[in-house]
Amino acid sequence: MIGHLRGKTQRASSRLPCIAVLALFVAACNTIKPAHDTPLPVVLPPASDFTITAGMLDTWNAVGQILVRTDGATYEGRAQMLGLYDVRYRGERFLVLTRALALTSDHQMTTRVSVALQDGKPDGSDAAIALLGLLQARLPEELRLDASGHRGRKHIPGKNP
Repeated sequence: MIGHLRGKTQRASSRLPCIAVLALFVAACNTIKPAHDTPLPVVLPPASDFTITAGMLDTWNAVGQILVRTDGATYEGRAQMLGLYDVRYRGERFLVLTRALALTSDHQMTTRVSVALQDGKPDGSDAAIALLGLLQARLPEELRLDASGHRGRKHIPGKNP
């Protein structure tokens, strides 16, 4: 009978470390709520691109027209085949890129206009975002004028406009 009790005591004492470890795991899983439930504000980076419903070449040409007429903006280089302008604006130099996207479901051409650093990474600088905003605001009208044939056409007196 003494041997029988000794076996139970040994088994119980061998389970004690396992029970202690299990208790520690359970205690570690208990989460403590912070004193305040105020969510942290989410700060989104400024968008460094937008899309417009127009062909890439028309968009590229319209971007050039807007750049030429924008005070403080100059382009130091351009490449139509690459859809880019190397721009200097507000003392900063960056790229303005136009990229054709796949046709929409209703078969319309769409172009992405973006600003990037010289290494091709998105540019979130104040100058780049300001110029991008200006382009986004002016491109629809510029494209409409180009499509209607009114851009660059001179009126000759006595002729139909």
